[in-house]
Amino acid sequence: MVRPGGRSARVQASVHTAVRELASEVGRDALTVPLVAQRAGVTPSTIYRRWGDLQELLSDVAVERLRPDTTPGDHGTLSSDLTSWAEQFLDEMASPTGRAYIRDALLGDPDGGNAGQCSAYAAEQIDVILTRATRRGERTPDAESVIDQVVAPMMYRILFRPDGLDAAYARRLVAGVLRSV
Repeated sequence: MVRPGGRSARVQASVHTAVRELASEVGRDALTVPLVAQRAGVTPSTIYRRWGDLQELLSDVAVERLRPDTTPGDHGTLSSDLTSWAEQFLDEMASPTGRAYIRDALLGDPDGGNAGQCSAYAAEQIDVILTRATRRGERTPDAESVIDQVVAPMMYRILFRPDGLDAAYARRLVAGVLRSV
């Protein structure tokens, strides 16, 4: 467990920062544990002990970068809120950077924990939208239906069939899940 402000948190922050900076400067393919360790001001053994290998480190950084920064916007209706969120999700995840983070998150994830964490991020955002709509008196689908009918098809397409992904695609998926309520 990482204590807020503790040494472990400082090491994680410095190593994550080093990965992001170096990936930007020299490219992801040129990253090595010794290079990251030198930039972060830690020993390579610190990285190996905590993350195991470079792929697991990249996976950890990716999961952190995939965490949403803000609460979904309130646009006044379930349809508007969910559509706006889905469009933004698709835009961010389908970008070259987003796809790279998704791949990194999954490649360094032997036990599936990172995939679960990324799924939880989306579920939390969807729960906020659905709870807000319920408070307004709107009928809502359940969160799993939104995951199955909006998020899952987008993720499949992002990873395996990225052509033709645009806001209209996100809107069609949202319209489909809302027709079922």
